[in-house]
Amino acid sequence: MEQPYAYAYPTGMGPSAPQGGGVAGVIVDQRFCAPYPVDLAIVRKMMKLTEGNFVITDVNGNLLFKVKEPVFGLHDKRILLDASGSPVLTLREKMVSMHDRWQVYRGGSTEQRDLLYTVKRSSMLQLKTKLDVFLSHNKEEKRCDFRVKGSWLERSCVVYAGDSDAAIVAQMHKKHTVQSVFLGKDNFSVTVYPNVDYAFIASLVVILDDVNREDRNAGGS
Repeated sequence: MEQPYAYAYPTGMGPSAPQGGGVAGVIVDQRFCAPYPVDLAIVRKMMKLTEGNFVITDVNGNLLFKVKEPVFGLHDKRILLDASGSPVLTLREKMVSMHDRWQVYRGGSTEQRDLLYTVKRSSMLQLKTKLDVFLSHNKEEKRCDFRVKGSWLERSCVVYAGDSDAAIVAQMHKKHTVQSVFLGKDNFSVTVYPNVDYAFIASLVVILDDVNREDRNAGGS
């Protein structure tokens, strides 16, 4: 079956394209692409491990996504649900990978035929976050289709199309208030550029959170 994401460099979004220009196209679903910038507001309840501790809304507070996490057992799979509770994406970590590696599947599936893209660290030792994203048709993974770079601690990560810094498709902004700290919440936002699939960007934010938690646990916190 023909897939809607079968291209490595979307029109106008390659390394030579102007910043924020062009069409990123559908990666997850057409309904998650808008012809205008979309601001995602992320609220992370840091002290809980229950469903709904990771919520993504629009700027008006309308629920867009929430993350379903297993409370017991191996924490190698997280499911991105839409506002109605239907699975949009399943994010599965490959526990035996040399480079931390996540495979993202359509809906609630983990079947190879439903694989949309793979995300992995650029290298094992990193002072700042660097993730490479490979769409499912990019079997050789010699050149990434998207790249995430920046500081998760400062919530200043940027998502680029291609393997250079020429075309930004989304960027993160910190929203830190005294109230959010008191309530044990981590609030930040992500601006998704026009025609960029914001479910795809939301899944990268979930993986970034997972990377950060693993690093923190490995550090003995």
